[in-house]
Amino acid sequence: MKKWIVRIVLVLLGTYAALSAALAVVMVQPPDRFGRIMNHVPMILAWGVLPGPSIWMWARKGNLTEGDTAPDFTLARQDQEGQVTLSSHRGQRPVVLVFGSYT
Repeated sequence: MKKWIVRIVLVLLGTYAALSAALAVVMVQPPDRFGRIMNHVPMILAWGVLPGPSIWMWARKGNLTEGDTAPDFTLARQDQEGQVTLSSHRGQRPVVLVFGSYT
């Protein structure tokens, strides 16, 4: 009986470690790929059962400091008619980045 309990615990720990590693791989993907993959992952699994918040802080840690130039990126426009690139506005006008939802 003791062997079965040890085996079950080892399988559960191995599964937890494998899922955590897979989540870490997903979190270092570019934002569009990350979003497409995470649409298929139950949020309670990623952010509740697995160490999602800790992995997120590790995966998205950058090395920017105050005053550094923001990294360039391109995003789809909200009206889905084209794209916007941050560098196209550099030196022309201030740019404010807002992350979140208004709903």
